[in-house]
Amino acid sequence: MIRWRKGTVEGIRREWPGAVELDVVIGDDGAHRALAYPDLVGRPEPGDTVLLNTTALALGLGTGGYAMVVAVPDRLPPDPTGPGHLVKARYTPLQATVLGADEQDSPHHETLRDADSLGGMPVVVADLHSALAPILAGLLAARPGARIVYLMQDGGALPSWFSMSIARLKDAGALAATVTAGQAFGGDLEAVTVHTGLLGARLVLDADAVVLAQGPGNLGTGTKWGFSGVSAGEAVNAASILDGRPVASLRVSEGDKRERHIGVSHHSLTAYGRVALARADVPVPELGGAFGARVAAEAAPLGDRHALVPVPVDGLHDTLRAAEKDWGVRLSTMGRRLDEDLAYFLTAAAAGRHTAALLG
Repeated sequence: MIRWRKGTVEGIRREWPGAVELDVVIGDDGAHRALAYPDLVGRPEPGDTVLLNTTALALGLGTGGYAMVVAVPDRLPPDPTGPGHLVKARYTPLQATVLGADEQDSPHHETLRDADSLGGMPVVVADLHSALAPILAGLLAARPGARIVYLMQDGGALPSWFSMSIARLKDAGALAATVTAGQAFGGDLEAVTVHTGLLGARLVLDADAVVLAQGPGNLGTGTKWGFSGVSAGEAVNAASILDGRPVASLRVSEGDKRERHIGVSHHSLTAYGRVALARADVPVPELGGAFGARVAAEAAPLGDRHALVPVPVDGLHDTLRAAEKDWGVRLSTMGRRLDEDLAYFLTAAAAGRHTAALLG
């Protein structure tokens, strides 16, 4: 259940579009990191008293290890004005009303009302948010100037504002726009479902390709079916139904301490091998050596349903290093940096490289 505390804002650490990171003093516990979304709760300033949800601190969460500002009682945001009838984070204390691209008041309603095809647009599906940047790196290295849109599902963070990488990728010109679907919100375009999110990316935002993954954070229970990445298989189905070209990016690790994620993760094998009923391209990175042979062998059963595509990874390490430097993003997955789990990032970049080939 929720853990509530009051705190005092000591200072502002940094901010990026939609979010402010703070130092907040909570009772006798000293200062802690906190995060506020000003459009939802008001903009905190040093000295303000804030109401906090400290559940993440109590649980010691990694990705979401912040105290979350629920309200700045003496500095509330203005009431929203203008159209918008979609309610996201529904029936929670912070439910938000947004203008959906597909709703009747939207200027895009007529475009999307009877839309039913992506016209063969590639859709790269990944399990984790951390795959976004390396996929973009591999894709844009081969097809600079391609217009890529990120479709964020609601399996992890709900506000897109939580992701610093989205803001930095957009600032660098690597990412054209973000669509938030389902209960997720805060994107350049809001959608009710993954299906209308994909159509909006193609028909409204003029995407050449879409990268589709959950927001930061990942829910897993160590069971075969109890993980939020199951939605990756459902995303493959959605892309196929709408005449897109699904590309299923594998989750591969050589650095994870959990055996079920070493080599090809059981998440990928379940999502693509059992949940995805439609055919997808599955890029298999040519990593070389015994580990590369293991990855190829573990991916092989997916060939019964999908098209396995061997992809060379030569030059991709340098491409990823350059992306970190040029885009100002921090490549990290589950706390592991680029050279601590190189296979993970090379695999995602290989999916991007294959997608670039589909663009011609």
